[in-house]
Amino acid sequence: MNDGSIEVAALMPFAATLGIAATEATPRRVVCSLAYRPELTTAGGAVHGGALMTLADCAGAVLAFLNLPKGTGTATTSSTTSFLSAATAGTLTATATPIKIGRQVIVVQTTIADDAGRPLTTTLATQQVLTVR
Repeated sequence: MNDGSIEVAALMPFAATLGIAATEATPRRVVCSLAYRPELTTAGGAVHGGALMTLADCAGAVLAFLNLPKGTGTATTSSTTSFLSAATAGTLTATATPIKIGRQVIVVQTTIADDAGRPLTTTLATQQVLTVR
């Protein structure tokens, strides 16, 4: 992706359903965003943890995809999210960076922040590199 962007919906239609968009996409850094909407919330108007985990998973998956060798695919095999603070407004921004780019696994760290840059979650995910048949 020479221009640093990627159409997330083309890779993951579910991301489009939620309104997730990539604003930067390189093999070393992926940034995705999700606007706060009441239909994404739980009690008290906080964004549901599943929506936050999906945002982190999408950013991490795009980063893994951009680092795949030709003829391979990827699937998340492990993902751990720590919830640090609630999101109740604004745009949520997920930033994914690689921890390890290997031939068999890709490990990605993703942090979601609010408009003020306050960290809301941190996710560590392992992506298995799969041979496409």
